Amino acid sequence: MDLHKNSRAVLGCFLILSAFFSNASANFVFSVSHKFNGRDGRSLSELKAHDSRRHGRILAGSASAVDVQLGGNGRPSGTGLYFAKLGIGTPSKDYFVQVDTGSDIMWVNCITCTDCPKKNDIGVKLTLYDPKGSSSSNAVTCDQDFCTSQFKDQPPACQPNMPCSYDMTYGDGSETMGNFVKDNVQFDKGTDGNVVFGCGTAQSGQISKSSSALDGIIGFGQANSSVFSQLAASGKVKKQFAHCLDNVRGGGIFAMGEVVEPKVNDTTPLVPGQAHYNVVLETIEVGGEVVQLASDVFDTGSITGTIIDSGTTLAYLPQEVFDPMMQKILAKQPDLKISTVDNHFTCFEFSNDVDDGFPLVKFNFDNSASLTVYPHDYLFKLKGHVWCSGWQSSGMKSASGESLTLLGDLVLSNKLVIYDVENQMIGWTDYNCSSSIKVRNEKTGTIDTISAHNLSSASVFTVGRLLLTFFLLISAVF
Repeated sequence: MDLHKNSRAVLGCFLILSAFFSNASANFVFSVSHKFNGRDGRSLSELKAHDSRRHGRILAGSASAVDVQLGGNGRPSGTGLYFAKLGIGTPSKDYFVQVDTGSDIMWVNCITCTDCPKKNDIGVKLTLYDPKGSSSSNAVTCDQDFCTSQFKDQPPACQPNMPCSYDMTYGDGSETMGNFVKDNVQFDKGTDGNVVFGCGTAQSGQISKSSSALDGIIGFGQANSSVFSQLAASGKVKKQFAHCLDNVRGGGIFAMGEVVEPKVNDTTPLVPGQAHYNVVLETIEVGGEVVQLASDVFDTGSITGTIIDSGTTLAYLPQEVFDPMMQKILAKQPDLKISTVDNHFTCFEFSNDVDDGFPLVKFNFDNSASLTVYPHDYLFKLKGHVWCSGWQSSGMKSASGESLTLLGDLVLSNKLVIYDVENQMIGWTDYNCSSSIKVRNEKTGTIDTISAHNLSSASVFTVGRLLLTFFLLISAVF
C-alpha cells in the first residue's frame, strides 16, 4: 500500500500524499492477524476487488529483534490484509491497524471524526483515538522536521505551531485526512516506542466501509515517514524485517531484525529510486523451459522492475507474459476442460495430485536469485475436484495506464522473505512458516527465537460466511 505525489494547500499545513494505485532497546512485539479467517471468507469477485483496492493504495544503528504475531490464511479464496493489534497512548488502548509492507505512514481514526466507521464484519472492536485522553500525546506542528521533510520546499501557508496535517487520496478514490501526532505505541511483551502517525478526522471510499474497516493502517515502507523507518532511525530496531506467511495452517512469522537462521542465500538487489520493494525479474521458467519474452517486458515507464508485495493476494503479470506462461502450464494436461469463472479465474476439474500433474514455475532475478512456485501454491482447490489458477493477467495498472508485474502472497507464501533495507537487498527461501526463526538481538548479544503465531486460531476474530457467490458460478460451469 504505497503512497505518492500530489499537493494542495488549505488552511494549515497539509501533507499531501496521493497513490499511483495509491542504539539498543528492548524487544518490540505486536500481534498481527488476518482480516479474513480461512477459506470461508468471500467470493472470487470479492477477492479481485480486494486486490484492486489494495493496488489503488500502493504508494508511490544497533537494535533488538521485534516479533510481530501473524494470523489468518493466505489461500486465495480467504485472504485480506494482515492487521496488528497495537496499544497506543498513556494509558494504553488497543487499536487494530492493517499491516502493509508498501505503506509509508501510520494513521488511526481520531475521536473528532464524525464519518469514520464504528463497526465492521471482521469481529474486532473499533476504537477512536483521543489525543487529549493520552498524557504522552503531542501534536506535530508544520514547522517540525517530520512535516517539512515531506515537502521539497517549505509547505504552503506553514506557520509555527500550526498543526501538520495530511490529506491522503488513494487510487481507488478513498481518502483520509487529519493531523499528525506523536505518541507512545505499545507492542507485545511490554515494549514501546514514540512514533509520529496520523490522527484521522475524515474518511471516504472503501477504507470507510464498515464490512472491512479497521482502526487504521501501519506502514512498513522505505520512506522516512513509515513506522519501520522511524523506529530504525531512533535505534529501536535494525532496518531489516522478514515475514513467513503460512497458507497451510494459517498465521506465520513477522519479525524486525537480522535473521541469522535459516540462512537466506537467494538475494537480489532492490531497484534504486522506487517507492516500492522492486526487483529485477529477468526470466520465467515453466517446467524447466524458459518462456520466450521481450527483454523489457517487466519495465513499464517510470516503474522499473517487479513489485514484491505481501499485501496483494494473487500474482499479476503483463498480458504478453501471462498468455505464454499459462499455455506452458496447461500444456501438460491438454484434455482439461477449461472454464473462466468470475471473468478472471481459469478453472478446471482435476482429480489427481496437482504437484504431479502441473509444472513448477521458476522466477529468475538479478544476482542469480531464483524463486520457485509450486503447483499447490499457484493452484487453489475450491470445490470437490475443481481447481483455479491464481495467476492473473495485469488488469491492474499504474496511474499512467501501464501494465505492472506484481508478485503477491501466491508467490510469497510458505517462504521466509527478508527485506534488508540497510543493504538494499531482498531474499527468500522455502520454509515451514509454522516453525520459528532466529534473529540477532544487538542489545544483549544473544539470538532470539521468533516463533510462528496464528491469532485467528486464538479467537481474535471469527468469520463464518460461505462462498455462496462462487458456488453459484461454479455449479453453472462444472
